[in-house]
Amino acid sequence: MKPKGDRVLTGTQFLDGDQACCEGALAAGANFAAGYPISPSTEIVERFASRIPAVGGVFLQMEDELAASIAIVGATWGGAKAFTVTSGPGFSLMMEHIGYASMTETPCVFVDVQRGGPSTGLPTLPGQADMMQARWGSHGDYEIIALSPNSPQECFDLAIDAFNLAEQYRTPVMFMMDESVGHMTEKVVIPPANEIKVLPRRYTRLPPVEYRPFRPSPEGIPEMVKAGEGYRFHMTGLTHDERGYPAMDWQVQDKLVRRLVGKIRDHAADIVRCEEKHTFDAEIVVVAYGITSRVALKAVEMAREEGIRAGLLRPVVVWPFPEKRIRELAGRMKSLVVVEMNYGQLFYEVERAAGGRVPTSLVSHGGGAVHEPETILAEIRRAAQ
Repeated sequence: MKPKGDRVLTGTQFLDGDQACCEGALAAGANFAAGYPISPSTEIVERFASRIPAVGGVFLQMEDELAASIAIVGATWGGAKAFTVTSGPGFSLMMEHIGYASMTETPCVFVDVQRGGPSTGLPTLPGQADMMQARWGSHGDYEIIALSPNSPQECFDLAIDAFNLAEQYRTPVMFMMDESVGHMTEKVVIPPANEIKVLPRRYTRLPPVEYRPFRPSPEGIPEMVKAGEGYRFHMTGLTHDERGYPAMDWQVQDKLVRRLVGKIRDHAADIVRCEEKHTFDAEIVVVAYGITSRVALKAVEMAREEGIRAGLLRPVVVWPFPEKRIRELAGRMKSLVVVEMNYGQLFYEVERAAGGRVPTSLVSHGGGAVHEPETILAEIRRAAQ
């Protein structure tokens, strides 16, 4: 029996960020999700599980996060557009398979709704302390793409972008929400399905005898096939040649890993995305992302009311990091102020990109609640002196 239902719920909806993320995944063509319940991300797959029977697809509740993270890799090679969701301790458990997905160049999406940590921490309260884990959590050299929404509308819009980026660069993509954005309910405008850009998978047109699963295109990105369609391919986390067969020598390692890193770094200018407010004349620029950027914008506006020329730079794509833009701003700023719900993660990237040309300060918060605008304002005032 053919499924009945609309994959894309069009028009104006009233959704929280978790629900909007689910709708964005569906709009992007996601038809497989595997997960294990964990606050504050569970609502994403709860909605997916209720929606997917009517539109066609599969949701699997797995026995743990390790099983969920490897299930989406297998589903992707079976032809699915797949994702998983988690938070905190679950994200830590998924790190091995994020590395495996990077090595096997598997396009999939990992959604992390961040909460206070470490360990079990604050399961139902916000945090932003997984940002470096998203970038460096697995072992070895690899590059990652990570997005950070600051509203339910962006949870929908950027979820589509996450799947598109995964397909475009044949890589796992991190979707770094936080509890406040995940549980915030706002208006979400969803366009008609025919107005949503969805990138198809890079499937090969080569005959089976000529196909090599890890032979890169001129852009450095190999084409894919589906398991069971007559193509032979070998999947391994070992260093491998273009056939996917293990090859234990440093020359193959260097060639492979340089390409894995290069396909992201070489296209960083196309991937990086920032939002800026009042930076055209700013002397003090506040750098913030996720829910913190909304509080920081209020502090920036309060500062401008006092005559302090403050501005906001928000990394929408956090990895690759917008170091070029930070470097440009540092050349004409009086000070940079970084605001995070952690004790310094992206702060060190801002400081590195600024290259010592401008003072850089941190307004830190360990999670559990968002910053107060007045706290950020106080640091803007200090930086302006």
